Amino acid sequence: MQLPLTTYIAGRKTVSDWLTVRPTLNDFTNSAIWNTVFNDYFKTRLKDRYLDPINSIKQDGCYSGEGFSIMTIICSLIEFLETTYQGINYRYVRRHDPPLGQFEYSASGQIFVDFLTQRQPFSAHFDNALTESFYSNVRCGLLHEARTNNKWTIWGKSSSNILTETTATEIIVYRDDFYNALTDFVNTHYKTDLLASDDRKRAFLRKFDRLCDE
Repeated sequence: MQLPLTTYIAGRKTVSDWLTVRPTLNDFTNSAIWNTVFNDYFKTRLKDRYLDPINSIKQDGCYSGEGFSIMTIICSLIEFLETTYQGINYRYVRRHDPPLGQFEYSASGQIFVDFLTQRQPFSAHFDNALTESFYSNVRCGLLHEARTNNKWTIWGKSSSNILTETTATEIIVYRDDFYNALTDFVNTHYKTDLLASDDRKRAFLRKFDRLCDE
């Protein structure tokens, strides 16, 4: 069922605005309109709902624990970014529910593996084992227990732009470097892929069409 036409989905852009621009996006060769939609819908949604809140926490913080809130938002953002890249949408599945459709998922572990091991610049820092540990002990720890587990800790910023570091006593995730890598992915790698690939465009449309549904 469609959301009310006045529902905001990206800044001041509404469901009605999306339905108006949507037919023009069937022309995958129109780079101008796709660049506009990337900025007006995708980047604006990220800015208002994820990036600005993270920056507000960072600006008012004093490295006394706000990294927990920042990394929790980042973990939510990772799932949105990867599912937009793939064009898949979450569905909660109960016993006896119909099976998942082609573009549906019900568990997020593989989403994190795909994103951190396949998307630049994260793929240079994460392998499967590290990603699975991050998912279990950082993402799930933060969302389910408001803590990290199994020696994972959150620090502010590295001295060498690394995302994680394993020492003899802990596994560190650097929240500011992680945030910078996310913005690099959005502004450089994802934008390039979206404008160059028909598959990424189809995936984008599936995601934003779903955002307009209840």
